[in-house]
Amino acid sequence: MIIVLRQNATKEQQILFKATLEEKYNVSVNTWVGTGSTVLGLIGDTTQVDEDWVNAQEIVESVRRVQEPYKKANRKFHPDNTVIELPTGQKIGDGSLCIMAGPCSVECEEQINYVAERVKQAGATFLRGGAFKPRTSPYAFQGLKSEGLDLLKGARKKTGLPIVTEIMSAAHIDMFESVDIIQVGARNMQNFELLKQLGRIDKPILLKRGLANTIEEWIMSAEYIMAGGNDKVILCERGIRTYETATRNTLDLSAVPVVKKLSHLPVIVDPSHATGKSWLVEQMSLAAVAAGADGLMIEVHNDPKRALSDGAQSLTPEQFDDVARKVFALKKAYDEIMG
Repeated sequence: MIIVLRQNATKEQQILFKATLEEKYNVSVNTWVGTGSTVLGLIGDTTQVDEDWVNAQEIVESVRRVQEPYKKANRKFHPDNTVIELPTGQKIGDGSLCIMAGPCSVECEEQINYVAERVKQAGATFLRGGAFKPRTSPYAFQGLKSEGLDLLKGARKKTGLPIVTEIMSAAHIDMFESVDIIQVGARNMQNFELLKQLGRIDKPILLKRGLANTIEEWIMSAEYIMAGGNDKVILCERGIRTYETATRNTLDLSAVPVVKKLSHLPVIVDPSHATGKSWLVEQMSLAAVAAGADGLMIEVHNDPKRALSDGAQSLTPEQFDDVARKVFALKKAYDEIMG
């Protein structure tokens, strides 16, 4: 349930009304203060809440019931876009275009440092790289694990780029204490125990859409994290599994405006995993910008042919230079057109 308060409601009236709601109906009340109004979001069993009584209160402008099962991630509860700002100053969701770039897997110090320097020069704002790698085959390269994390931290020290890397287990959370953005991969999107644990930490979480999950299921996974107290969630569309075999997955770009209508959380797009083909990354990156994405996650490798994982979808640093130049130019034009 959402309650919009009148603009002339005093802070004292708001505090008293909120306390009354919590005591009278045994619900939790979230407060969102916007530029033109204050919104109270009631979370819990609201079936017993008397709408007539609420409407009769002097400070209440209007009351609406929310049908969607997600509350904290719902735009109705939080009309303004969420902006996630890192201590280093980078922002996601503020209208700018962030780019997370780097290799699928961290392979060695020389590789990650070189790629980090190159993507930074091209305009990337984050360094992505896999230390723990979930692979379909148990015989495939599984990542350097803790050594990979150390190499990412070393590259961050050299370049200043915040690091984004994937967590596989709740048991690893302590290892990720100094990671800037923790990524939850598609295979773990509904690992609810992991999501609950990530909800208890104060760190941005990048949540990838599952291979065959609906948008509502995806947002509900974000709700798990937010219900634990962590509102710093970034959604990432990375393609879904369909009957089509021409690409690795089917990139659902319509998910970007749909999610933005339903939720206030920032949304980025991963065209590398979505298509599985490096020659499609540029066009899908441009399409993602045109769809209104807040950012891109692009795989870049110094030598894709010899990459230990996902070389076929990785750009060379030179190719990334070209893609970055084009997406930033398109973003500028997009902002001018959209006003």
